[in-house]
Parts: sequence; C-alpha cells; structure tokens
Amino acid sequence: MKHIFLLFLLLCFSCNDNVKEQKKVISEVADLEAKKQNSALDLEIYDYDGLEPLINKVDNKVHVVNFWATWCAPCVKELPFFEAVKEKYEDDGLEVLLVSLDFPKNYESKLIPYIAKHNLKSKVVALDDTDQNRWIPAINKDWSGAIPATIIYNKDKRLFFEKSFSQEELETEIQRFIK
Repeated sequence: MKHIFLLFLLLCFSCNDNVKEQKKVISEVADLEAKKQNSALDLEIYDYDGLEPLINKVDNKVHVVNFWATWCAPCVKELPFFEAVKEKYEDDGLEVLLVSLDFPKNYESKLIPYIAKHNLKSKVVALDDTDQNRWIPAINKDWSGAIPATIIYNKDKRLFFEKSFSQEELETEIQRFIK
C-alpha cells in the first residue's frame, strides 16, 4: 500500500509539472504570435532626409501629414479623426501620413502594438532624427516642435497647424483643398 501511495504522489507531481510546462509553452507561443503580428507591420523609419520627399510631394493629391506620438494624449485623441477623413476623402485624392515621433526604444513595445490594436489604415512612419534644430524649422519655420502638428498641402498651397483638431475642424481645412 505504501508503494501505491508513493506511485500516486509521483504521478500527481509529474502531472502538475506537465501542466505548468504546458502553460509555459502556451504562453511562449502566444508571445511569439504577438511579436510576429507586430513585426509584420514593418514600420518604416526615416531620418529627416528620408522623410522630406514624403512630406513634399508634387502631384494632384491633397496630403495630410500629422506629427504625433503614442505618449501624447491630444495626438492619440485626434488620430481617429485622421482615419475618418482618410476613409471619407480617399476617393477625392486625399492621402494621410502619420509621422510618429515616438522614441526608437518604444517602437516594438508601444508604437507597433498601438498601430495594430487600433488597426490604423493610414500610412504610419517613424521619424528618428536627433537633430531637431535642423528638421523642425525645415518642416515649418514657425514650428516650436510641440505636437500634435499637421501639414495639409497640395501642389498649389500648404498650411501648417500646431494644434489639436476636432473632426469638424479637420474636415473644414481639408475641404479648402479639395474644392
């Protein structure tokens, strides 16, 4: 009887270890799947020289470029407005570019998961250039560097906004370019 009890205890403990091991493997697989989904986004990262052609296109479209970051509450609040206007005016030749100013160390842990979680449809790129004294005035001579900031332009006109938008305000500004 003593041997049967010891065998029973051995089986219980070995099963318990198997359950723990299975949970560990399941957790690791889930983590790998999340990382795979996040890395599938292939975030494009530019310095200012690489970004410059993306924010100065000369074509027949209206371009909206928004500078934002995941740590900026007003930026995050207005992102759905940019997604909405992209969807509404895309057939009118509107392109939206979201330029993240998140820190490079946060791309994998914050930016890419944010893009995936909120299913952003607009093109998102990251600006990684430490020479703010060069690129901030190059984007707009009056820009203090505060975000959110937005450029709306076409081949004939360019406006810069250092402010948060409501959806109505954003649409009003875009309509000035579309009509």
